[in-house]
Amino acid sequence: MITKQQLLRALAGLLAAAAFMFFSGQSFASGTLNVYTIWSERYATAVFDAFTRDTGVKVNFLRFPSGEVLARLVAEKKNPQVDVFFGGIADAFEAGKKEGLFEPYVPKGAEAIPQRFRDPDGYWTGVAVNPICFMTGGEFLRKHGLPAPRSWQDLLAPAYRDGLVMADARTSGTAVSRLFSLVLAMGEDEAFAYQKKLDGNVQQYTKSGAGGALPIARGQAAGGIFFLVDALEMQQTGYDIVISYPAEGVAYGVEAMGLVRNGKNPDLARRFLDWAATPAMQRLYEENRINLIPTHPDVPLRNPALDMSAVRLLDLDIRWSGEHRMRLVERWVNEIVR
Repeated sequence: MITKQQLLRALAGLLAAAAFMFFSGQSFASGTLNVYTIWSERYATAVFDAFTRDTGVKVNFLRFPSGEVLARLVAEKKNPQVDVFFGGIADAFEAGKKEGLFEPYVPKGAEAIPQRFRDPDGYWTGVAVNPICFMTGGEFLRKHGLPAPRSWQDLLAPAYRDGLVMADARTSGTAVSRLFSLVLAMGEDEAFAYQKKLDGNVQQYTKSGAGGALPIARGQAAGGIFFLVDALEMQQTGYDIVISYPAEGVAYGVEAMGLVRNGKNPDLARRFLDWAATPAMQRLYEENRINLIPTHPDVPLRNPALDMSAVRLLDLDIRWSGEHRMRLVERWVNEIVR
């Protein structure tokens, strides 16, 4: 039987040539940094353009789901095509450490960021916090006379039959964080028993975490489980969606950055990581309507939609999550989607 990791390695092998064509020639030139990110085009552009304005260093970036970034980095390990992985969920960095994909580096000033948002060995530094949430279509709720879901069990209701859209754990960090949320809230075996029931209400598993957001916003699906950043993007765009949280609690992703081992531009990479660890970088979130919670204590949180004081957040041991990420994904594939 072909494992998930083998499938992703094969996919990355097919796509590595495209990445090389994108980055070659222009991207290895002096003064140019190469980056993989999971952030949306708008979010990533705001950050990288600010870095270019401040330093004169150009940034070429490609955006993929975190599972695909990991697969690419594994396939490109002997000839890395990027210098930095930016915005990836911390458990992806933990998984990549085992593969020797990252070089330890502690950015200047990063000691001001709370320790729970930093790797003790310096392989990654957290730049944002992003909790899991429910996103449901407002029209769907009104049509069925339902309140917004406030429990994981609410999503098992018959009204949601074939109406949920959420991410595929084989490619998406959002989906992996969903798995972690359920394991923390219920215990592992109970979480998988629940997901077997939940699968009956799932219309589609999307490649990326945000892939199901627009169908829900347009009324083509009832709801799903997302990172808050994607749900707020739909809400702020003007779509009729409702954001809620399960009383049993949710995990949150620590969005991080790290130095790719043997990248072509290590000095530029370290310069970027130093810059991105500053409060000034995280102030870009509010300035650009980037719906992420800053990790730096010197950056105030002014958006009430990001206030998690009334939400039960489940603390995830990131080292444990990195060690068990692949096992839980493979179990999800074998027990849920096959």
